[in-house]
Amino acid sequence: MKLLFAAAECVPFIKTGGLADVIGALPKALQRAGADIRVVLPKYKSIPEDFRKRMEHIGETRVQIGWRQQYCGVERLVEDGVTVYFIDNEYYFGRDGIYGYMDDGERFSFLNRAVLDILPLIDFQPDVIHCHDWHTGMIPLLLEGNYRHEPFYSGIRTVFTIHNLLYQGVFPYDVLVDVLGIHSRYFTSEGVEYYGNVNFLKAGIVYADHVTTVSPTYAREIQTAYYGYGLDGLLASQGDRLSGIVNGIDTKSYNPSSDQHIAVKYRSNLSKKMQNKTELQQELNLPVAPQVPMMAMVTRLVDSKGLDLVIRILDELLYYTDIQFVLLGTGDPSYEHWFREAAIRYPNKMSDQIRFNEPLSRRLYAASDLFLMPSKFEPCGISQLIALRYGSIPIVRETGGLNDTVHSYNEITREGNGFTFANYNAHDMMNTIKRAISFYSQPEHWRQVTKNALSGDYSWQVSAQQYMDIYHKITD
Repeated sequence: MKLLFAAAECVPFIKTGGLADVIGALPKALQRAGADIRVVLPKYKSIPEDFRKRMEHIGETRVQIGWRQQYCGVERLVEDGVTVYFIDNEYYFGRDGIYGYMDDGERFSFLNRAVLDILPLIDFQPDVIHCHDWHTGMIPLLLEGNYRHEPFYSGIRTVFTIHNLLYQGVFPYDVLVDVLGIHSRYFTSEGVEYYGNVNFLKAGIVYADHVTTVSPTYAREIQTAYYGYGLDGLLASQGDRLSGIVNGIDTKSYNPSSDQHIAVKYRSNLSKKMQNKTELQQELNLPVAPQVPMMAMVTRLVDSKGLDLVIRILDELLYYTDIQFVLLGTGDPSYEHWFREAAIRYPNKMSDQIRFNEPLSRRLYAASDLFLMPSKFEPCGISQLIALRYGSIPIVRETGGLNDTVHSYNEITREGNGFTFANYNAHDMMNTIKRAISFYSQPEHWRQVTKNALSGDYSWQVSAQQYMDIYHKITD
């Protein structure tokens, strides 16, 4: 099985969210399952120089964008056994950021065409091109409408994965015909038309051979009006063409017994985990109090992460409860300002780390006792899986992948690896936090829930096999 992953970001080269973690880890799992897999990405300016120096220039071609033929260089790098190709064009990708430009429709149209155009150049004819999120959503349509007649492309099949339905890549009609060069017959309600515009993500759903999303619960949720963002009817009509496969994590990288970023390595020894807490308390200038529960959030500071619920209860929690709270993340300035002020009000109970810092996030997973994720929606979520891997017990809302991976602790059966609440309600969240803290003060129960968390399998092994089954199904 020859596979090509097409995506906009990938760990360790470039990352803004969980998509990059998936593209960094899933190919390695598929390779272990027997696939010949390659990855293709844009060559962004912000990719670290040590990676750029190792890239090998293997050729160049021209990509038709509207009336112009744009330069497309191809660089190759083998990282951790996986071959990665980088699409080189300074005009489109030689910028400080990777998203949010006024010409994103043209930039990612170039990427979509380039992915198909470079295949003969790199001498790789995949059985399946697996496209991820809206940035590569036009590849299935381009393949069908513009490339299928060529013998080289005639047998290639496509899978499209929705990582977050909120972001759809909606652009004016001109992008379809004048930039991508796709015939206007595809601009219909059954095709890529979306309220008079062109929708890249919709193109991926309609024209791919199979559609997946990143958890079974999210696959059901996006077929409803609340979570569907205008595409719920289309998604509900897909039937067996739509699958939900829960994400995993790179358990080699995220491993508390070998993580070089944490103070004290451990496997299941809670006393060693507690040493990480005291080290972090010193680092963040919090009182060194190993018996006080530490609750953490590592998150983008955006509305969808449930921060309104946190803001509603945090003063009450910190004033009346013996607990420490550490927040790591950046995002909406209004949230950043609120949490900075809260840390000023409670200097001995709260640390606000308004920044992006991967090593600190590792230390926070290792040090914290509780990990809070009260998301409005969460397609899958990576953070709760990392927290479980490090024995930081998640407190989550029962939505998307959080519902599939975190199960509420039952003191009678001793089953469950976290604490959950269903309604998007601050009081329900507060009661769940209090319940978790009550078990923290009962060592027998706390050892059990932590044992349950640490013993779970959060790897890509099972999910990779589910993807392999889909690839075989659409190519047979």
